[in-house]
Amino acid sequence: MSTSTTTIAAIATAIVPEQGSVGIVRVSGTQAVAIARALFHTPGQQVWESHRILYGYVRHPATRQTVDEALLLLMLAPRSYTREDVVEFHCHGGIIPVQQVLQLCLEQGAQLAQPGEFTLRAFLNGRLDLTQAESIADLVGARSPQAAQTALAGLHGKLAHPIRQLRATCLDILAEVEARIDFEEDLPPLDEVEIQARLAQLLTEVTHILATADRGELLRTGLKVAIVGRPNVGKSSLLNAWSRSDRAIVTDLPGTTRDVVESQLVVGGIPIQVLDTAGIRETDDRVEQIGVERSRSAAQNADLVLLTIDAQAGWTEADQAIYEQVRDQPLILIVNKIDLVEPSAASGQQPAIELLSDAPIPYPPHLTIKTAAALNQGIEALESAILESVQAGTIQAANLDLAINQRQAAALTRAKASLQQVQGTIADQLPLDFWTIDLRSAIQALGEILGEDVTESVLDRIFSRFCIGK
Repeated sequence: MSTSTTTIAAIATAIVPEQGSVGIVRVSGTQAVAIARALFHTPGQQVWESHRILYGYVRHPATRQTVDEALLLLMLAPRSYTREDVVEFHCHGGIIPVQQVLQLCLEQGAQLAQPGEFTLRAFLNGRLDLTQAESIADLVGARSPQAAQTALAGLHGKLAHPIRQLRATCLDILAEVEARIDFEEDLPPLDEVEIQARLAQLLTEVTHILATADRGELLRTGLKVAIVGRPNVGKSSLLNAWSRSDRAIVTDLPGTTRDVVESQLVVGGIPIQVLDTAGIRETDDRVEQIGVERSRSAAQNADLVLLTIDAQAGWTEADQAIYEQVRDQPLILIVNKIDLVEPSAASGQQPAIELLSDAPIPYPPHLTIKTAAALNQGIEALESAILESVQAGTIQAANLDLAINQRQAAALTRAKASLQQVQGTIADQLPLDFWTIDLRSAIQALGEILGEDVTESVLDRIFSRFCIGK
């Protein structure tokens, strides 16, 4: 992807028939204001100046036919998103008005923007660094409030600041080493103990930031959780209680659920896709057989399996058979219908979390949750167990304000390896010239995160994920 002095235009809002009260066409570049003046008629004596909203009509420049009644927002360089002249036509929502306005802009000389080109120009013009640009994509695509907050923290420089500090420290060390190479006779000997201490601190900070990679991926992509078990153990009731809806049909007849039913939830800031699967059993019903196969497939592809059993029936051979199929995956055992065997649960007391250590499972015990799905009991305990399973208690969802993505993690991993190599070079008492090689590699890797040392192909890959209007 490349930019130039051309003026670009695109629809900046979602376009849905008969929905959306406002549709925005964004134009950025040297000809943005000229295009606006050619298309926008303002009644009265309104002043065309930066950061002022004008009222008027979009008209065809040749026929003078009115296309839409609209507002025009002027944002002149450098006080704009791209640091170029930017105008926005705020039209009526729907499909036709914004498409007609966009077409008129293109006829006036603008080019249709590529995905992410507005943000790319903001990056190239120095308004954003690359971590902030990526945070914008994360913010637009956020699937939970926590994901949005983490993206917003990145937009405000929460990641860029420590990365810049790490890079600056590496540059300081490199400068000291190169000074000893060039002016060895004029300077005191290099303090290797201090250099080693600074490298150790750098590695500690890099490792700390790297630890957020998996958590960041969870916030972006979410967690897939499959509820599996025999027919009629209460899987659909559990989904309905958890999602506070009647997504799944619940009856006393085994085999009611014939296909995978999905529900989208947010737990501890993590988006969760819950899959209620068909009861797994041997059956001659061809339709149910298909449902069972889909259940097995869903379980195999899930990030976490909730193996649900009936508290009245206890642990059965059928439960054991299902367990054999999913035991190698992250697993929580759900003992449902506990209200039918424990009076305290039926009276409204919250079912407890415990280890199912007395069950006849020839494997290490699993975390077990007692639920009474029909009474909406045990859901909070289940959510706590899921967070515990995902996070192992090391990161609290509410406190995470920094989470790197895969590209940033790869660059940080290279920087860490380079810094470790410098430590090895010092330990082996190699000449100072060898120190500089890996220090430069670490500096380059950290610069890639910020966008200071990045190739055009990397930019293409990053900004192609954006929507066209962003």
